[in-house]
Amino acid sequence: MSRLKEMRLKRNYTQIKVQMMTGIDQSDYSKLENGRRYMTFEQCRKLALALGTSMDYLAGLTDDDRPYKRSKDVT
Repeated sequence: MSRLKEMRLKRNYTQIKVQMMTGIDQSDYSKLENGRRYMTFEQCRKLALALGTSMDYLAGLTDDDRPYKRSKDVT
């Protein structure tokens, strides 16, 4: 299972909910989740914020799914 799908299901979000939170079209998100498309930097950033994790976790650079401490609220 992809990390995107894992985090989405962990939070009980639907793909439509993720679309509403990030502005990423549901069909594009589905392709990202199923590995048929790569994330852009901006998509990865939006998804990390929406799913409460780090970009490094989504990119597979760490196995720790906790978000980094932020010095200010990032939107």
